[in-house]
Amino acid sequence: RGKWKVDKPFLVIAVILVVAGFFIFSSASLGLLAKETSNYSSVAFSQTVLGLFLGTIAMILAARLDYKLWKKWAFYLLILAIILNILVLIPSIGFEHGGARRWLNVGSADWRISFQPAEALKFAFIIYFAAWAAGAKEKIKTFSMGLLPLVVLLGLCGALLLKQPDTDTYVIIVATGIGMFVAAGGRFRHVALIVLAGIVGLTFLALARPYVMQRITTFLNPTSDSLGSGYQIQQSLIAVGSGELFGTGFGQSVQKFTYLPEPVGDSIFAVAAEEFGFVGSVLLIAIFTLFAIRGLKIAGNVPDIFGRLTAVGIVIMIISQAFVNIGAMLGVVPLSGITLPFVSHGGTSLFLSLFEIGVILSISKHQKS
Repeated sequence: RGKWKVDKPFLVIAVILVVAGFFIFSSASLGLLAKETSNYSSVAFSQTVLGLFLGTIAMILAARLDYKLWKKWAFYLLILAIILNILVLIPSIGFEHGGARRWLNVGSADWRISFQPAEALKFAFIIYFAAWAAGAKEKIKTFSMGLLPLVVLLGLCGALLLKQPDTDTYVIIVATGIGMFVAAGGRFRHVALIVLAGIVGLTFLALARPYVMQRITTFLNPTSDSLGSGYQIQQSLIAVGSGELFGTGFGQSVQKFTYLPEPVGDSIFAVAAEEFGFVGSVLLIAIFTLFAIRGLKIAGNVPDIFGRLTAVGIVIMIISQAFVNIGAMLGVVPLSGITLPFVSHGGTSLFLSLFEIGVILSISKHQKS
């Protein structure tokens, strides 16, 4: 393997995933035209120009950049991400939608775009913890150099995200942190402590925030309030069932028109399942699975600890988010606001996901032959 050649199988898988995601999004976004307050042009511009076009450029640049530079910038990236997530909480700066304050508006009154700082925090978390673990090496097994730094970092992320509130993103960050901690050689009893603390924390969160409890009760009994809290999962299952084996065909989804909430957001897998059926759904899941397998293989072939953990963190972050979204639409996990990477609307998410692919491609150049 040439030292400066990227991993071609991973690149091909990533391109297939991005192209498939764009076609699914293109069809799902037509559902916005049925709404009286349609923002179709804004959504299309954000996804196509800010996400796909600029994200592709970012991916190419990240693939050409030596990934080891991120280790030097880890602390500054974390500080920048923290500042951005603090700014989003300021009423005059942060943008509120649906009871959550998660976006920053950039631009003038005539032309502006929204940026979600939580996406930057996810990447900064991965880079910083990978840098820390690489420096700690075998000391990662100790409490002071392993478990304690991870808990402090997760606590900091939690303080920022739960205030917005963005519980779903925080859960993904916790899952990513645990995965990276295990890959770094952390002790399983320390992992068990984090999981136990997470369960206790989720219990208190459910008691303190009614919407979290509502998600859990809806998951346990989705038919209890079909026109209220159970409406989305009911419509999602109708869409999935309507797709049958081969689907209704590209662009032929009925549920995306007024029935499914957020057809280009967290409900987009249901649209894909309706149009491409069981076969298409399985193929999409298979592509995500291949993405994970190849990404983790790259991580396993990199001798550098920082590179290995960065690749592991990015793969776990993307895949856990994907399967939480898909699982929610199938009713096997509680509903969440988590979107489907590379598919759902979100210019910031698509841009950073493509950028992170570029980072993995840069890491892949240094695989052992």
